Amino acid sequence: MPIEVKVPSVGESITSGILGVWNKPDGSYVKSGDALFEIETDKVTSEVVAESSGQLKHLVKAGDTVKIGQVVASIDEKAKAPAGAADTGKSAEPAKKTANGTTEKASRLEASAPVAAAASRGKNADDLSPAVRFQVEDKGIDPASIKGTGKDGRILKGDVLAQAASTESSKPTASASASKPQPAGERTSRRKMSPLRQKIAARLLSAQQETAHLTTFNEIDLTNIIALRTKFQDRFVKKHEIKLGFMSFFVKAVVHALQAIPAVNARIDGDEVVQNHFYDIGVAISTDKGLLVPVLREADKLSFAEVEKAIAGYAKKARDGKITLNDLEGGVFTITNGGVFGSLLSTPILNPPQCGILGMHTIQDRPVAINGRVEIRPMMYLALTYDHRLVDGKEAVTFLSTVKEVAENPAAVLLEI
Repeated sequence: MPIEVKVPSVGESITSGILGVWNKPDGSYVKSGDALFEIETDKVTSEVVAESSGQLKHLVKAGDTVKIGQVVASIDEKAKAPAGAADTGKSAEPAKKTANGTTEKASRLEASAPVAAAASRGKNADDLSPAVRFQVEDKGIDPASIKGTGKDGRILKGDVLAQAASTESSKPTASASASKPQPAGERTSRRKMSPLRQKIAARLLSAQQETAHLTTFNEIDLTNIIALRTKFQDRFVKKHEIKLGFMSFFVKAVVHALQAIPAVNARIDGDEVVQNHFYDIGVAISTDKGLLVPVLREADKLSFAEVEKAIAGYAKKARDGKITLNDLEGGVFTITNGGVFGSLLSTPILNPPQCGILGMHTIQDRPVAINGRVEIRPMMYLALTYDHRLVDGKEAVTFLSTVKEVAENPAAVLLEI
């Protein structure tokens, strides 16, 4: 009797998703550990691997909405393997079980673990893992042109996506209509919203309708932060092997402000106020599938280097499609930086049930009055959106002023004063 392939559980709150892509065609012979398909949910994208070898039969199409536990394929273990496809004992390591019973390919484990299911062992397309091979073929990229970042130079899925993005950005710019011409007579086209985009839309609408959101603004002089980064950047990189960015300063400033104004570090649950006594800070990261907000756990206990490494690690996981539900849950406050896209000013929307979100913006040299004289300083607008049901205007303004004060005097953070 064929083995049933079911959609695994990817989180207690997730009941359905979309089968995004089949990595193995219908009727093909698969080996244990081969990547079969990707399941896209409203929060994460997960890859499902085969638990046994045999002939694969699709029961649903790519793009179909599927429920957790639904049978989407079968594997006939009695099917004869085609010549050259039989297991040799060195094939991809069997699927591993996570704490909640779902399977994960080897690439989702630590870097020291075998990664045969996630990376290639060479430049030949036949040596690529199914997931990597699919991306190479889908993007039309020659594997020989990709520099693998995996162990022993293996090509990872993220390497292919990064190469594709680099190739796309190097192309001459053109208008949308010129770059993607539509067939004659077709002025519009339709496509189904991804689960992540649907969830983002629902959450944004909910935040607007169910909270009394209000935004207050301030501006910050980044002279001291820039001077500190310039002075110590080389030594910081040499010691910690990562650059000292702006975000770590603002994470520390936000923690300081949350400690000073506890009302912002709370949430409403029915008719009760839940006061948080911990500082798990969400940092928004833009991906090709939408905005994700991974959480820096106990940010008050992290050093500047640990904050930078954690953010960089989340960014890589997001690019590689390896962000987990646990990475995204439980934050008490969110920081988003529209400045990386050139935004001068915006009013960020709350990330419920949090009652505060800080918006950073682009840095501009502007004339400002300093001790009665006009000077050119690197300035940034800050925006704090807060839930007015829980946070009063005085508390919100004081919170943002505290962020400004701490960020403009970074030495105070280092001295813990």
